[in-house]
Amino acid sequence: MGLAAAILGPTFQDLASNVNQNMSSLSQIFVGRALGYLGGCAICGILFDRINQFLLLGVLMLVTSVAHYLIPLCKTAALLIVMMSVTGIGLGILDTGGNVLILALWGDKGAPHMQALHFSFALGAFLTPILAKLALGTTVSAENHTEPDLHHPALNRSPEADPDLLFAAPDDLNLLWAYAFISTYIFVVSVFLFALFFKKSSRHKKSAASAQESRRAKHHKALLCFLFLFFFFYVGAEVTYSSYIFSFATTHVGMEESEAAGLNSLFWGTFAACRGLAIFFAACLQPGTMIVLSNIGSVVSCLFLVLFDKSPLCLWITSSVYGASMAAIFPSGVSWIEQYTSISGISAAFLLIGAALGVMALPAGAGTLQGQYPDLPVVLYTCLGSTIFITVLFAVMYKLATFSVYHQRRENIKSEN
Repeated sequence: MGLAAAILGPTFQDLASNVNQNMSSLSQIFVGRALGYLGGCAICGILFDRINQFLLLGVLMLVTSVAHYLIPLCKTAALLIVMMSVTGIGLGILDTGGNVLILALWGDKGAPHMQALHFSFALGAFLTPILAKLALGTTVSAENHTEPDLHHPALNRSPEADPDLLFAAPDDLNLLWAYAFISTYIFVVSVFLFALFFKKSSRHKKSAASAQESRRAKHHKALLCFLFLFFFFYVGAEVTYSSYIFSFATTHVGMEESEAAGLNSLFWGTFAACRGLAIFFAACLQPGTMIVLSNIGSVVSCLFLVLFDKSPLCLWITSSVYGASMAAIFPSGVSWIEQYTSISGISAAFLLIGAALGVMALPAGAGTLQGQYPDLPVVLYTCLGSTIFITVLFAVMYKLATFSVYHQRRENIKSEN
């Protein structure tokens, strides 16, 4: 999932050239993939508890593999957007299904496995630019591309050879090899999932389902709604900071572009490293404890960012601390809720839709306000406000969850008496 999600950025310019479009006019592929992801989450929520889980994931990974093979062969923008939407559906189903499977296999003891699952995503996203650079040579990231560069001369050639051609090999075969490598990897994953399908154990599934049903909290729906908001603001703040830190550092702080690009690498580097360390911390710390520690680090780092928003040194230090603090929150949140109530496919889809909506809403809102108030660090205000909100929200969720457990224990004692 990390490889498939991150490959679009380094190859965006080449894909646009391949369909004879400039990067500005092809920005719909991001919308298409985001809508596909939301659809994948919804599909998984409906089907995951009704058909065999390994079969569903295996089929969708196979479809995603075929779509990735076809992406560099697309010669029309509409077809490319469709293929990106298909990959978005696959990513949504894999994201939802992967979290549910971890909980089904290990339950409330699966915190280290949940951290490992999310670390693998960060590792794939970290390795993808390296893979793209090796396959394509020096490419320019879509995030840091300025508008004058969007109209590359190669993008303005007319497709006079055959305007009705849908699929053809790209001019640069290295683009094809980059996507072929990821497609082959996804295909291998689908083979393993099919193997698990043929080795399924219905007896284990039934016992796991009955065990999950017994952990349904009294305020189950309220906890899910609060966690929906929790993930909405957490993921939204994470993407807002990583998306705008480059432009903020160059325009507001006055840093050189090479230094500002290093901030992005530092943020994601510490993010991935701490997700790896969280695998070991999760073996000795409760998920709630990890969330509290992460929230403290996030609030402190965002507060320093706001107070010393003109200091390059502060920006370097706090970017690393913020990335490290944000790393373990999402997997810890999923593991934490499993301690108090059951998480089905529909529940997991509901939570991940909240995260996806946060990705779409918060960065767009912060970018609009930053444009209207260029002298204010609106991006930092957004991250600080979101972090404070999820800190308070987790305290409310914890109180509600523990009250439910306390109430159930009192009822059990009364019934025994």
